[in-house]
Amino acid sequence: MEKVERPMLEPLGDVQLKEAKAGAINWIQQLQMKSEDIFIKKGISLAIIGFLLGRALILSQLAPFGLPFFAAVFLMRRDRAPLALFGLIAGGLTVHYSNSLVIFASAFLLLLFHKIKKPAVEGQFKTMSMYVFASLFLVNLAEQYLVFRTIQLYDLMMIGVEAGLAMILTLIFIQSIPLLTIRTKSQSLKTEEIVSIIILLASVMTGTIGWMIYDLSLDHIFSRYLVLLFGLAGGAAIGSTVGVVTGLIFSLASIASLYQMSLLAFSGLLGGLLKEGRKIGVASGLLIATLLIGLYGEGSNNIMVTLYESLIAVGLFLLTPSSIINKIAKHIPGTVENSDEQQQYARKVRDVTAQRVEQFSHVFEALSNSFSQVDERGRLEEDEKEFDYFLSNVTEKTCQLCFKKEQCWAKNFNTTYDGMQEIMLQLSENNGQLPQKTAKEWGKYCTRGPQVIGAIGQELTYFEANQKLKRQVKESRKLVADQLRGVSAVMDDFAKEIQRERKNHHLHEESIMEAIQDFGLHIGYVEIYSLEQGNVDIEMSVPYCQGRGECEKLIAPMLSDILGETIVVHSEECATYPNGQCEVIFRSAKKFTVETGVAHAAKGGGLVSGDSYTTMEIGCGKFAIAISDGMGNGERAHFESTETLKLLQKFLQSGIEEKIAIKSVNSVLSLRTTDEIFSTLDLAMIDLQDAKAKFLKICSIPSFIKRGDKIIKIESSNLPMGIIQDFDVDVVSEELKAGDILIMMSDGVFDGPSHVENIEFWLKRKIKEMETDDPQEISDLILEEVIRTKGIIDDDMTVVTSKIKHNTPKWASIPVSSKNKKAQ
Repeated sequence: MEKVERPMLEPLGDVQLKEAKAGAINWIQQLQMKSEDIFIKKGISLAIIGFLLGRALILSQLAPFGLPFFAAVFLMRRDRAPLALFGLIAGGLTVHYSNSLVIFASAFLLLLFHKIKKPAVEGQFKTMSMYVFASLFLVNLAEQYLVFRTIQLYDLMMIGVEAGLAMILTLIFIQSIPLLTIRTKSQSLKTEEIVSIIILLASVMTGTIGWMIYDLSLDHIFSRYLVLLFGLAGGAAIGSTVGVVTGLIFSLASIASLYQMSLLAFSGLLGGLLKEGRKIGVASGLLIATLLIGLYGEGSNNIMVTLYESLIAVGLFLLTPSSIINKIAKHIPGTVENSDEQQQYARKVRDVTAQRVEQFSHVFEALSNSFSQVDERGRLEEDEKEFDYFLSNVTEKTCQLCFKKEQCWAKNFNTTYDGMQEIMLQLSENNGQLPQKTAKEWGKYCTRGPQVIGAIGQELTYFEANQKLKRQVKESRKLVADQLRGVSAVMDDFAKEIQRERKNHHLHEESIMEAIQDFGLHIGYVEIYSLEQGNVDIEMSVPYCQGRGECEKLIAPMLSDILGETIVVHSEECATYPNGQCEVIFRSAKKFTVETGVAHAAKGGGLVSGDSYTTMEIGCGKFAIAISDGMGNGERAHFESTETLKLLQKFLQSGIEEKIAIKSVNSVLSLRTTDEIFSTLDLAMIDLQDAKAKFLKICSIPSFIKRGDKIIKIESSNLPMGIIQDFDVDVVSEELKAGDILIMMSDGVFDGPSHVENIEFWLKRKIKEMETDDPQEISDLILEEVIRTKGIIDDDMTVVTSKIKHNTPKWASIPVSSKNKKAQ
């Protein structure tokens, strides 16, 4: 029993522990939210900052911080301006009552200026800074005159300096205060914004000058703590910047703090350089700088005091949660945290975009399924109903006034119904002619036989027209369903492509750069976008080579050895001046290439041919060859064939499958015009990675593949495009090999000379006897042979010859160190 009770008690303890832990976490989160609500949302933090700025002085005489802070809060958070003014007045009272009076009077004058002329939205920041300058200048001038009854030139100059500093600080504080509030999303701060925040924080800490605890200055502790925070968050550049700015403001406030600028700047630099050691490394940088600068600045007398201040700052720094430092780092450009934040934001945008595209894909798929669904049961019922309507129209014209109506339709319903149905079927099958036997039998049964047969024949015309229209609607529904399914597939593939996250290739980039530099070539940068086999994409910056072709001859062969596949220069943008940088893109070479040659002639030697052709490389490493022959000759046929190929090219480049693309083109051609203008299509799609070819022939003549002494015929049968709206596309697949020669031609060539009985055998023999393997020469020879044999050009003629070749790079791979290869 003890073994049973124990497991029953242990989970209870676990649950209590988990509940206690969750309760503690919730309590901490509630405390954090409560603190944010009190200090930030209710403006208590602005009152505290105002109190310290009200105490801040420069050279123990000038107080330019208070009014700019009030002006910035009034402009950005007007509802919190009274709290800020209360804090400023309270801080001024701790220095001298005249300071608080000056702050209150200048704030009142500022509000008066704002009431008299409210600044425009476009230039409100500049206008507010001018109001601050005028208010502080007039109030200090009035105070000087009321107290001393005279104004010296020196006094006037100091009043102007204080007012000028206040004007500049206004612009800085206006930029800083919104950055300290809670924002909905993380954004990278500009360098000016970071400096503005540091100036604001340093100005606030200036208000702590003179506060001592056991001979330790709080301003020194807080300033070093600030340097430690930014040194760990932003590195050496940000840390030294914070040290310089903070030390400069402290030195302006008190000449005795001049050496603090050197200490803070050196601490920020050392701490940033030791950032990889995290908190311990940054803290070590501060302690080393304290010992060096402390001995240099004030000798060994106060070294212990300075060291204690640094130790307390380090203690506060070690107690600071890492989450706070990470939040600061997210806003500083160039940091890992900022990069991760930007990538996370980009990832969210990518996922949302992919989700929307996928939703559209599902919508199109649902629409396709909706168009594809056919209710067979409902269709049978509909056919019966339509036949009933057909018979009702016939009987209305014939049986309604017949005296045998009751006998035929009440007593012998099935016989009458089946007889009329049989007459209708035989009239439909025999083009409106009824066999004599059926007519005699019906005449014996029906007293109005000829009239009924005539009425059935008349109604049959309308019935068949109606059925033809319904078939066209059905075919259109099927075509729309196929097109929607094709669009859905393309959008689904696009969504998957969006969601495919770019991998981090830092290690590969470093190894490639190291291998190339070890070889003696200097490159600017390497950016890898894809290392997928057969789809490598690398961008590189190389020095100007003065046309020596270093990228093609040296770098591409080295990359081929590193990555284990043939890499070639895809594009190169050379520098426009010596010692510049060239931007080069390297990509995977296709295993096969296609070399084409074309020969064509218009009917009668004219200039405009009804045939059109195109050769194009579309996405996913495929090469398309197409010939379209418009019905007839001349400009109209040329227009139709050209339009066919243009539409086909757009569909294929969008990623839609070949069969759906051809059906879509056929639909457009059949619906675009009522004229009987059609076109043929001969399409070959060759995969450049494995040389597999798909042949789609729409009423086109056969093609031939020459493989050594063997001739392979490729043929298929379909109606011309545009005749009917629905047809099946036969796809013939063939795996090509290097050295194969593909010959495609229009019907003007294949018709051949009139005296040749077997034109197919004749063409095969001519192709087999050709000694050349150059595509252009083969096209020219075939066309010339046909024209010479015929004697005339009685139709438009087009011959497109393509040769499949291995893609052999001009330069062999250059072996590099094995440690730099992708496999390792």
